[in-house]
Amino acid sequence: MPTNTDRSVPDFIAKAAAPVRDHLAAATTLAPFLQSAGTLTLERRRRIVDQALVLLEQNYVHLPLKAAMYAVNPVQRLRLLARRLERQTDADMPPEWIFHAELSEIFHSVRDLHTNYLLPAPFNGKIAFLPFLVESFTEQSGGTATERFLVTQVAQGFAPPGFGPGTEITHWSGIPISTAVDLHAARFAGSNPEARRSRGVQSLTLRPMRIHLPPFEEWVTVTYLDADGTPRELRENWQIVDNLPPLVGIDTLGTAGAAQGLDLEADEVGRAKVLLFAPRVVAQQKAAEAGEPAPDLQAGEIPTTMPKVFKAREVTTASGTFGHLRIFTFNVDDPIAFVEEFVRLLGLLPERGLILDVRDNGGGHIFAAEFTLQTLTPRRITPEPTQFISTPLNLRICRHHQNDPAIDLGAWVPSMEQALEVGATFSRAFPITPEDGANAIGQRYFGPVVLVTNARCYSATDIFTAGFQDHRIGTVLGVDRTTGAGGANVWTHELLSELAADDPATPYRPLPNGASMRVAIRRTLRVGAQSGTPVEDLGVTPDELHRITRRDLLEGNADLMERAGELLKAMTPHAVAITDAATTGGALRLKVKTTNIDRLDVYIDQRPKASVDLLNGQADVTVPDAATANSARVEGYVDGELVASRTEQLR
Repeated sequence: MPTNTDRSVPDFIAKAAAPVRDHLAAATTLAPFLQSAGTLTLERRRRIVDQALVLLEQNYVHLPLKAAMYAVNPVQRLRLLARRLERQTDADMPPEWIFHAELSEIFHSVRDLHTNYLLPAPFNGKIAFLPFLVESFTEQSGGTATERFLVTQVAQGFAPPGFGPGTEITHWSGIPISTAVDLHAARFAGSNPEARRSRGVQSLTLRPMRIHLPPFEEWVTVTYLDADGTPRELRENWQIVDNLPPLVGIDTLGTAGAAQGLDLEADEVGRAKVLLFAPRVVAQQKAAEAGEPAPDLQAGEIPTTMPKVFKAREVTTASGTFGHLRIFTFNVDDPIAFVEEFVRLLGLLPERGLILDVRDNGGGHIFAAEFTLQTLTPRRITPEPTQFISTPLNLRICRHHQNDPAIDLGAWVPSMEQALEVGATFSRAFPITPEDGANAIGQRYFGPVVLVTNARCYSATDIFTAGFQDHRIGTVLGVDRTTGAGGANVWTHELLSELAADDPATPYRPLPNGASMRVAIRRTLRVGAQSGTPVEDLGVTPDELHRITRRDLLEGNADLMERAGELLKAMTPHAVAITDAATTGGALRLKVKTTNIDRLDVYIDQRPKASVDLLNGQADVTVPDAATANSARVEGYVDGELVASRTEQLR
């Protein structure tokens, strides 16, 4: 069998794209990197386990659910680990990687990507990578579905013989590739089988070491078929390098930190993919920050001020031309700016229909996710309510911050104070997102919308998807049978420590060597038809299912876009627009244009003023005594159902 083992890694780095070449130049192989690990003393290990017990026993909102669903007892396992550490000495304690492995496995046992043990230096901030990406698709043949695995991305300058996008992988270090994926999936904490398997595929070539131990193997041997179907082998060393920096810091007290709903692994992987496979985005981000034109745009791509967050373009399908707007992350520090850029991009896309794509989006700022929903629907948005688990420590934190403008937790206090008397496991449920903010600007896009999801949608993206479905905004088209099922607000150990800093009895202690932890602190519940249903572990089931095909992987999601186009073509657009507003003799005259509307209601400064039936899509509405009005809202109905709404500021 032909092999390729003589290509040097320095050649690959030397040929890296200019925007990331200097960054990648610091990469090292696994063995020299690990020489800097192993400085965690026994006392520091004991401190880490003690703090893990505090978070899981007194803060972790999903502990009863996880114990029931997966028959696990992470608290008892931590107690046993603490007891073993008491018996050890610095001389006989096991290697540090064994400690990290056991603690990580305890956290992973609850299958919650919000609740993590974050490794200390030198692992934090690093990624382990191979310079290519593997993805899977489903091949249908004779009524049988078979999963196959293709190379879909390679880093610039990486070109072994017969290896590139479209190459089929058959074995991974001698293991049949499907079995290798199963083994990888078993190590990850996804809340459902499809989420775990999806992350198993992803972890073949990308490992954020903030969350996961480095690979045990220094290199992998990949068996693949070249273009002629000839089996070949490639041996590739794991590389270690600093990841691109995060967009937002989430460890300090404030709205951004307290309203986080983020899958940290997805966020790390997303930035690693940009570094390795989309260096043009790095250049575009630098240009946006400098106020310069965006370089290296793809055909049909619309420039954005947030290239790491959005990608907007037109797509032409057999069903028509539609907008395709990808949201890579909700992890921003300014949700208002996020929504403003989202609305600006909507205005540059076709009005006939929108393919809103949130695949692989691990979430971020919950405000950004729920503020965005209003722009796509005439209905009032009800943000998802959230609950704390009722513990004495959580009650103390909420009491201390019940009137704090940075993080007001007062709504949860009364029910937590009653918990001992009534035996309630959880507090009452209240939204994190302010309802006024979630309805501040109203509908801004009037075409039909299809939301595309997969099993890597998590956290704030789960919340966004649930809200999209609960408010009947459009059709959810999934490429997996459910989203990632992360239904919580997540706080870091650093944030919890800051919240309890003034408490003389605080149990939080600083963690050594840059180690950290995160915990799901408030669980989310759905609204609408599924009101009260938790998102955690259940996720959101799509309305329609499309399995990724070979064409999707190699031809820009061609079949997926066609399926979304078919759904959009079958949906009826409804629109209203105020084309002119003028005052005459103390009256306000509005000219309104509509699409597929049979009744129009008019509100002036939030008060109902007129209702007219429509025949030809045009309406002139005169409102007496409204010359000084500040705002006008027009609502369009079909057969008595609200289908479109627009609010305009008049002065």
